[in-house]
Amino acid sequence: MSTYRAELQGLRALAVVLVVVYHVWINRVSGGVDVFFLLSGFLLTGQLVRAAERGAVDVPRRWSRTLMRLTPAAVIVLAGTVVASAVVLPAGRWPQTVREIAAAALYLENWQLAADTVDYAARNNMTSVVQHFWSLSIQGQFFLIWPPLIALVALASRGAVEQFRRNTTLVLLGVFASSLAYSVELTALQQPLAYFHTLTRLWEFALGGLLALHADRIVLSARARLAAGWAGVLGLVVCGIALPVGSVFPGFAALWPTGCAALVLLAGRTGAPAAADRLLGGRPARYVGDISYALYLWHWPVLILYLAARQEETVGLGGGALVIGVSVVLAVLTHHLVERPVLKRPSRVRTGYWSAAVGTSAVLLLLVAVWQVIGTQHGDSAAQLGDEAHPGAHALLTEAVEPAPLLPPPVSVFEDWVRIEHWNCAPMAAFPMDVCAQPLPAEAAEGQDTTAPPARRIVVVGDSHAQQLTGALIPIAQQNNWQLITIIRGACPFSTASEVVPEEADCLAWNSAAADEITTLRPDAVVTLASRDVRAGLTEQTPLGFVEQWRRLDAQGIPVMALRDNPRFDHSIPDCVQNRLDSMDECGIARSEVYAPVPPWTALPDLPSNVTFVDIADAVCDPDRCPAVIGNVLVYLDDNHLTATYSTSMADLLADQVHTALGW
Repeated sequence: MSTYRAELQGLRALAVVLVVVYHVWINRVSGGVDVFFLLSGFLLTGQLVRAAERGAVDVPRRWSRTLMRLTPAAVIVLAGTVVASAVVLPAGRWPQTVREIAAAALYLENWQLAADTVDYAARNNMTSVVQHFWSLSIQGQFFLIWPPLIALVALASRGAVEQFRRNTTLVLLGVFASSLAYSVELTALQQPLAYFHTLTRLWEFALGGLLALHADRIVLSARARLAAGWAGVLGLVVCGIALPVGSVFPGFAALWPTGCAALVLLAGRTGAPAAADRLLGGRPARYVGDISYALYLWHWPVLILYLAARQEETVGLGGGALVIGVSVVLAVLTHHLVERPVLKRPSRVRTGYWSAAVGTSAVLLLLVAVWQVIGTQHGDSAAQLGDEAHPGAHALLTEAVEPAPLLPPPVSVFEDWVRIEHWNCAPMAAFPMDVCAQPLPAEAAEGQDTTAPPARRIVVVGDSHAQQLTGALIPIAQQNNWQLITIIRGACPFSTASEVVPEEADCLAWNSAAADEITTLRPDAVVTLASRDVRAGLTEQTPLGFVEQWRRLDAQGIPVMALRDNPRFDHSIPDCVQNRLDSMDECGIARSEVYAPVPPWTALPDLPSNVTFVDIADAVCDPDRCPAVIGNVLVYLDDNHLTATYSTSMADLLADQVHTALGW
């Protein structure tokens, strides 16, 4: 196990080349990261087992060496990325970038991304400049837990070599089986979360460890080794094309790239001139393997910053060559000027810890400085809304408004949600989500409920668009002593069907539970969406599932006020505005392209009598266009959600329609 194997560096080279090429030109995931996981498990397990057999596993020294190997290059890349991002990225992307760089510096980026997959509000996040650190974070966590695990197995084996190997094998088999089973289960239930979860990936490291222990026991003929080597290489090359890696991994599908890497390891050094190991063990491949870590670190931020600077979604052939060329140059410089000098220094336990602490602290301090700059650009949108410079929707009724700094400030626009989670929230009876009630005046002001009950209780139910439209209802409710109660689930409009993801079980269950919750609450009225999918090409519709829910409420004698949906775009409106401050009108769209003169519900026969409609089109569009900015207020926080600031400014424009629709 201790013999140097040149083909392993070549396998690293192949993996990183696949990762870079697939990311830059094919815009897909290659499976190369899974090769890194297996190789890390193979090499570290072999090193730890040999150390244990020689006497003991020095866990602190092992951690120190790992930190010395990983941290310096990562710190250089993160620091450079902080500076470049502050220059290149639109202000709206800074908060997300700061959060993710901090997570990457602490080897927690995979958990940051995992949390974002279950946070609907985070789904408007753009692709992060350090998103690729998710795999390095998992590897860092593996390097943290693996040495003490093997040390404990060695301690339990009491120095008996054969017993130690047997126990290590059993432990690795246990990790492999349990992690793979969990990976398969979570991938089926919630694949985006499974993709970034540490526990769904441990089996790949464990598989590498099992190969380190037992690969030499698998004896193949010369012909079989030749075939295994090329099968592994070719299998890796086509993996990302044959499988939609980004949407089906990890689960069983990750056995493809890890299995291919295992074939290359089992093939070993054949010595045959036409063998795959001859290619992988050659000097060019070995050198690319040497710089593979730095190349992986640099290629992603270079790619994302290039796209952001050019305001493009793809790089093209020439642009991709430039991105890869710059990444290679940076990787070579980082390898020769940072990685090699650091690794040549005398190894001391304290050195690794101090290096990691100083480097990580430097990155975090740089982030603090950037965050201070960000903080100076935040403003109190609520305090400024409605003043002469920021009329918002009122500008649709008046003459043109002189330009002024935008509300909400671009740096905080992605956070400009209607914060119903700050209301009085309690779990639904039949589904693990909250029902949130707007605090009554006495509760908000004095912390106690001593006043008379609200004049009316209104339930707002539906998806995140209904949530954002609640901003327009809050001032109306406060003026009339109505209480708003929200039952909201992102990407799940109030319907008897799952409208966004067909037959999504959770959405169907939530809709059923929401209907039951409304029955229990017996509100004076329900507010929900009247239409959806307002896009270019006049795709707006009123689904029959909407109508069926209205009928159910009609049978219970509950009135429904249905609001027309707002437009959706094919680009981020805040980013477009930031990039076109002198021509921001181009970021909007012609009204005739998204709104037909007659709303879609008018074409439906036999609408239940309890439903009345409020058309918001005149509150988000002028007669000709649906602009990105109205009255110096950003209308959208991403490509389809109204900002809470703009929604609030719509209250006076919609108040008469609301009163008429509700009949109060």
